[in-house]
Amino acid sequence: MTYVDWQAGMRITAERLAAITSGAWETWTPTWTTTTGLNTPSFGDATLDCAYTHFGKLCMGKLIISFGSTTNFGGGGASDNWAFSLPVEAAAATLHAGNGEIAQSSIGTRLGVRVRLLDTSTFGLETSTGRVDATALTGPNWGLVDAVTPWTWASGNTIRCDFVYETAT
Repeated sequence: MTYVDWQAGMRITAERLAAITSGAWETWTPTWTTTTGLNTPSFGDATLDCAYTHFGKLCMGKLIISFGSTTNFGGGGASDNWAFSLPVEAAAATLHAGNGEIAQSSIGTRLGVRVRLLDTSTFGLETSTGRVDATALTGPNWGLVDAVTPWTWASGNTIRCDFVYETAT
């Protein structure tokens, strides 16, 4: 059942209650692309743990990726940022829909990221200008994450993030 806001005169039914209270988590595999649509990356043997719940006009989800030896990171350079598909269409793009962390396994570097809805169907990850240990980054290693930002990605690197946003339906 498609969610419809409560209105005067509506009756409580089992179907209506199920539509607003189910909260069941579902797995989902995002499509991984780039903002230009070129140099498309692929998961290869990466391990994905992605799930979401959608009730009313609210979607909450998580994305956890541990990249593998056959992951293709795209190689498009700093102007070809990564984009991941949303599990449910968003009402609008927004600069902040959640938070997360990216990790570079070879040197143990972790960096906080913000989940940014690029449009109503995709999100990107945006770094700040510093690592979680307060070490400043120097340009151009901040901004939207891609194959070379904030570092050159490799097997064993990870992405972990949570998000919440208003859905279109």
